Amino acid sequence: MTKYFDTAFIKNLFDFKNSSRSEKAKKNIVILFLLQVFNFFSLMAIVPVTLNYLGKTEYGIWLTLASILSWLINLDFGIGNGLRNKLAEALALNDIKLARFYVSTAYAVFTLGIVFAFLIYAAIHGLLNWGNILQAPDDYALLLNNLVFYVIILFLVQFLLKLITSVINADQRPALNGGLSLITNAITLLIVYLLSKYTKPSLTIFGLVSSSIPVIVFLIASVILFGGHFKNISPSLKYINLKYSSKLVKLGMQFFVIQIASLIVFTTGNIIITQLYGPKAVVTYNIAYKYFYMVPLVFNVVLAPFWSAFTEAYVKKEYDWIKNSIRKLIFIWALLSLATVVMVIFSDFVYRIWVGPQIKVPFILSIASGVFVIIANWNNIFGYFVNGVGKVRLQLYYSIIIAILNIPLSIFLAKNVGLGITGIMVSTNICLLFASFWSPIQYHKIISGKAKGFWNK
Repeated sequence: MTKYFDTAFIKNLFDFKNSSRSEKAKKNIVILFLLQVFNFFSLMAIVPVTLNYLGKTEYGIWLTLASILSWLINLDFGIGNGLRNKLAEALALNDIKLARFYVSTAYAVFTLGIVFAFLIYAAIHGLLNWGNILQAPDDYALLLNNLVFYVIILFLVQFLLKLITSVINADQRPALNGGLSLITNAITLLIVYLLSKYTKPSLTIFGLVSSSIPVIVFLIASVILFGGHFKNISPSLKYINLKYSSKLVKLGMQFFVIQIASLIVFTTGNIIITQLYGPKAVVTYNIAYKYFYMVPLVFNVVLAPFWSAFTEAYVKKEYDWIKNSIRKLIFIWALLSLATVVMVIFSDFVYRIWVGPQIKVPFILSIASGVFVIIANWNNIFGYFVNGVGKVRLQLYYSIIIAILNIPLSIFLAKNVGLGITGIMVSTNICLLFASFWSPIQYHKIISGKAKGFWNK
């Protein structure tokens, strides 16, 4: 009887076909939570394993390079998020033909963009000195220039294949993306561990392996999904229609500018620290960031189903469902904020156990990182709603302002105020703080039908 119940429960948990929107959200949250527990420990384990394999200097170089390359993997001109919204709308209306037009056109436009991006980079590659850009020792210049060329090719391919995650999200199955993320991190951890045991340290091998694994995972996932569950909306040459690209690009370009601004705010920290204090200081900064990463990791598990769910509910004018969902998300945010305070209190103890005494993380950096998590989680509640309904104009304006402000403010707080690497995190907190006030106001205006002007664009 128990065996039957367990089997039935598990079968129902993974059955999304006949589930309501709320049931889909709950199932995604449960599955994602289980996956992200393992994902979190994989990410945590990768840090000491990689640090042991590469050493502090080379690991710091890779972290900075990865920050720069994260710009590349996110610069999709907003096509990914545009596809997510438009595909979710088409699926909500059960218009499969329209859905296939959007998917096919998005892949076509994206492929052209990838080829164009590669040609541009190939033309300027010889003019760049990645050793200087990453503030690496002089003898790393040739190694880094060769490594970056091949890593960028792999990132561009990953860039294209990653569109499958937008299709998955539009179908309200973010748990599947969580599974792909876990597979990627687990394989990376295993291979880096084996490299550390049986080979000599090599930044080149590490970089190529780390960049190849996501490509392989996304490729296999795309073949399986477009040959199975998503077969009726799979990309096809006969469904490429550039008139649909304008709808993707119009919304997508707004997301694109927001992505650029977010990258400036969230990923330039490692670059600024490298330029001011050298690559070793990047490791200290990232230890604190990765420690508190657990909290947004958990909250993102809860948030993940709601972007496209908000899209569907808004299209169908089911506003009460949206209001109830927002109230529940705020309650969960409050609980996680309390957990963050506890993590700050015990941070020094955890660092000693996790990475040992060789890396000292200032307690003030832990406080700033905890505050960052609390503010970012709050903003994401309303950000997911606004993104889901496509009313992103105000977010666009604000993102441009903080993108301009963040770098000079970071440098000022780090050097002139004397906060050191903590100043970079404090700058990010200041930039995010104002959105904590206007984003709930925009939500209330939209949901009550009172949004006008840029509040409703």
